[in-house]
Amino acid sequence: MVTQFHESNLTGPSETYPQQELSRLLTAAVISSQFRKMLLTNPDKAIAAGYGGESFQLPREERKRLASIHATSLAEFASQLHNLDSSRQSSAPAAAD
Repeated sequence: MVTQFHESNLTGPSETYPQQELSRLLTAAVISSQFRKMLLTNPDKAIAAGYGGESFQLPREERKRLASIHATSLAEFASQLHNLDSSRQSSAPAAAD
């Protein structure tokens, strides 16, 4: 079975782009048990390898955050990723009006 894994044009605010890439990354992990295992054991390698001929364009800081996650299941990985996002957003300075 060949799975097509394409993202439409990535547009919108710059902070949305990494979220779209993370969504693609998690989607690949749901689709492929082999990719999921690689993501859980070695996120850097999984990101570098890509999935289905597609690459993941994540900033270095995002890659570092993913590498800091130690999980044994995709649900645990996603939960830790969410917690990292929540703590990052709560520590970010408020935008000026």
